[in-house]
Amino acid sequence: MTELLTKESFFEKVFNFEESKDWNFKGEIPCIIDFYADWCGPCKSIAPVLEVLSEEYAGKINIYKVDTEAEQELSAAFGIRSIPSMLFCPVGTEPQMAQGALPKQELERLIKDVLGAEK
Repeated sequence: MTELLTKESFFEKVFNFEESKDWNFKGEIPCIIDFYADWCGPCKSIAPVLEVLSEEYAGKINIYKVDTEAEQELSAAFGIRSIPSMLFCPVGTEPQMAQGALPKQELERLIKDVLGAEK
């Protein structure tokens, strides 16, 4: 299951950018953060794919969602200008951003290459 994050839960589970400017991922397993909006067609098309991936990679990665309308400060902090945008957060290294409604195969490649997770 994907999990919706607020600013507070983002600080707790991912990174508190108000405490530190240097990236310090708080999660124990890698994650993907999907920055989306309810009105966005491509966001709606990728949502079921992310749900499937969250089941297929359960226990290996977390998939979070951030509503860019409700959490404008989070969106601004990461320079989100187009949606969907996905932040891939590996453990121990810098995150990487991907934009657009990527196909499942491309997401799986990024999960393997960036996050180091396998099914």
